[in-house]
Amino acid sequence: MSGARDGLRAASIAVAVAGLAIAGYLTVVHYAGGTPGCAIAHGCAVVQESAYATLAGVPVAVLGLAGYGAILVALARDGEGWRAATAFLALAGLGFSGWLTWVEIGVLRAVCVWCVGSAACMAALAGFSTLRMLVGPPRA
Repeated sequence: MSGARDGLRAASIAVAVAGLAIAGYLTVVHYAGGTPGCAIAHGCAVVQESAYATLAGVPVAVLGLAGYGAILVALARDGEGWRAATAFLALAGLGFSGWLTWVEIGVLRAVCVWCVGSAACMAALAGFSTLRMLVGPPRA
């Protein structure tokens, strides 16, 4: 079972790095005052300029950086507590991403491909980290 946990951990790290890159790009665009490139859906500007792009004055992209960073820190450790922390962070991130996706579609009527990519990363992380937690420690 240790091999399965190691594989899930490696996959989680790869996905978290991808999510960190997306959040990093959106953070840079936010502070540069630009508009994210959005070749497919053309809704990125609508989302980036909306009132929902910040939470309590903090850009949502910065929250993403913090979330993916915290997940990577938790993945750097092993043990039951760290696996549970990774799953908790990823599931919380998935819930927040779900709410943001609802805002995009239901309120703003726009879709940002970067946001969809981040939500997909968080969904994968939630699945991987939950499975990794459930696999449990190796049997003696």
